[in-house]
Amino acid sequence: MLMNKNSGPSSGEAKLHYGPNGFRVLRTGNHVFCAASGVPIPLEELRYWSVEHQEAYATPQLATERLKP
Repeated sequence: MLMNKNSGPSSGEAKLHYGPNGFRVLRTGNHVFCAASGVPIPLEELRYWSVEHQEAYATPQLATERLKP
């Protein structure tokens, strides 16, 4: 995870850019929303995302289901 120098504790939704090995914080916040379920995911618990679709997922099962062809 790459953090901006301005990123710190902040409440609300973060805006991220997802890369193959991590993500970059574009707008500070403490969570993002799962693209498949809509549940908030705290940034410290974010483990699953799609670089191609620029989406976060709460679980590996939701990611697999969402990315099925």
